[in-house]
Order: sequence, then structure tokens, then C-alpha cells
Amino acid sequence: MRTIIKKVQGYHAIDGAGVHLVRVLGADTVKEFDPILMLDSFDSTNPEDYKAGFPMHPHRGIETISYMSKGWISHRDSLGNAASIGEGEVQWMNSGSGIIHEEFPNAHDRLLGVQLWLNLPARDKMSTPTYHSITNTQIAEVAVQGGKVRVLAGSFEGKQGHQSEHLPLDYYDIQLDKGAELTIATPQDDSLMLFTLLGDATISGEYIDEKTAVKLSAGDGVTIRAESDRVQVLYIASKALKEPVAWAGPIVMNTSVELEHAFDELEQGSFIKEGLSEK
Repeated sequence: MRTIIKKVQGYHAIDGAGVHLVRVLGADTVKEFDPILMLDSFDSTNPEDYKAGFPMHPHRGIETISYMSKGWISHRDSLGNAASIGEGEVQWMNSGSGIIHEEFPNAHDRLLGVQLWLNLPARDKMSTPTYHSITNTQIAEVAVQGGKVRVLAGSFEGKQGHQSEHLPLDYYDIQLDKGAELTIATPQDDSLMLFTLLGDATISGEYIDEKTAVKLSAGDGVTIRAESDRVQVLYIASKALKEPVAWAGPIVMNTSVELEHAFDELEQGSFIKEGLSEK
């Protein structure tokens, strides 16, 4: 069975135009959590914490995956997409060769969710940008003893979710009642992390507080036990890239030369390769 090799609790941060969030993973955890670059957690009952949103900004070289357990968020981008996702839904954007987008959470009684940055392999850094709204009708749910597993992406127990175009990703929202326990079989070499979005849990025999990311060792299974009245654990499994990372702000490449080139293109107005003009 897998064991926990690293635990990370987030810290308060302000991003965008003044959005209060908890930054859990970032530049200091790239190597351990490869290929997950960043994980931001949102949990607020005060719209003043987030209503300013994230105005138009660029990305290249990553996929951003937002999951709203509660609340709504609206998206618009330079490909011409304009969409909103609500409670239980996912927004998946491959920035590829370059995209400019904005995100605005809508006022709600509670905003609860996360955004992941999934690194793109070097071969796909300049791929064609894409956007997908993954709605509740596209998300399978699997009943387990004392709860359920929502298949946000990948597959679980024969149920299929959204399939990543660039890196394999199994992404589940595991919801368990207090005392319920679930063991999941895992491919030996998957890069696996879990995040306690809501409530406390025991994972691989260790008590893990809410809003904690854990990276697990190689192994063929992991056991999760709910220790709070209602627990949500996000399960995120992919393949480690083991590639160099050159990261500055919203752009992630493999070398400093590629990074400098991207920012030069931003200044020159040639950053966008597909879709609408960045002007």
C-alpha cells in the first residue's frame, strides 16, 4: 500500500484583482507533486473575498482545471469561448501555445472549490489551445459504502469521465460519511496526490486535517477513512513528467530561453497563435 511522503498545508494569498484564496501547491512543490504545478483552494461565504475575480491574463504551457463544489464561476477567453460552471462542475482549459482568459466567481452563499495547474509535456507546450465545460450530466457517480465517488476525469470502476488530451488524469471527488472507509487500487507508477477539500480524513494510516495536500509513495492502493461528519477528498493521479520547469507568473515552459521568448511575444503582440487577437 502507498504511504504519505509529503504533506502540505496552504497559506493565505491574494491573486487576480484581489481574490482571497489558500495557495497549497506552488513553485516550492513542483518536483514532489509533478506533474501538478499549483493547487489553489477557495472556501468563502463572503463574496467580497472573490467577486473582483481574475481579469484577462495570459497562459502558455499548462492546463488549468477548476472544480466548483459549491458556487459558480464564469469564463471568457481569446478563443471566443464564454461559459459558466456551477456546483459540482469542472472547467478545463488547455492554454497550449497561448491563451488569454478571465474568470469571475459569482456571488453565492459559499464558494468552495479548487483550481489545479497541470503541466504540459514539452512536446505539447505549443499545442492548440482548447476549452471544455464538464457539466454534471457528463460526470458519473459511483456509489461506495458510506458515500460516493464523482468521476471528474479519467475512469473509476468502469465509469468514464472526461479524458485528458495530453496527460492521463484520474480526478475524483470522493465524498464519505463519518467513519466510512474506501480503498482504491492504484497503478504502481502513477503520481498520486490527495487533497482534503472538506473535513478531516485518515489517509494511509495518518490523520490529515482539512485543506491539506498529501503526496503518496509508489504502490498499488490507498485507503481513505472519513473522520468528520462529511468529508470530501480530491484524488488526483497522473504520470510524472520528470522534465525541467521554467516558470514565471502565468507561463510555464521547459527552459529560460522559451520563457523569455513567450514574454517577448506578449510585448510584441504575437503571443496568441490561435483564436482572436489578444488586443
